[in-house]
Amino acid sequence: MKTDPKTKARRDLVRAAAQSQRGFTLLEIMVVLIIIGTIAGLVSVKVIDRLEEAKFRAARIQLSTLRDALDLFKLDNGFYPMTDQGLEALVNPPQIGRNAGNFRVGGYLRDDRVPLDPWGTPYAYQCDDGYFFVIWSVGPDGRPGTEDDVTL
Repeated sequence: MKTDPKTKARRDLVRAAAQSQRGFTLLEIMVVLIIIGTIAGLVSVKVIDRLEEAKFRAARIQLSTLRDALDLFKLDNGFYPMTDQGLEALVNPPQIGRNAGNFRVGGYLRDDRVPLDPWGTPYAYQCDDGYFFVIWSVGPDGRPGTEDDVTL
């Protein structure tokens, strides 16, 4: 059985192309994976640092918003909420204490809820006299009085 010269030439060309192409060795694949892993490790460390920095920045912004809401509460009521009333007074003003019944009804915070800090814990609030307050976040460790606390 005789084959056509064109078919034979095509077959030889396909064989030559298949022989000239070679795969990657295991060493080449491992080197590439090590390079990709190193780059991913360096990038992920930077991204994690940026995420933590963003949480601190978000906490400061929320504290500023809460401070502004507390100032509006004071303008309407003549004093800041007491410690036992807490930040919930910005959403549901209490009907006890000074000027009972004369409180403005909520609306100092968006969505009528007190936000949690970026780490999922409530903001701490203290006001003993109705005229001076302190508000802060306990930070990522969740313990008050440590170096990572966020204040204004």
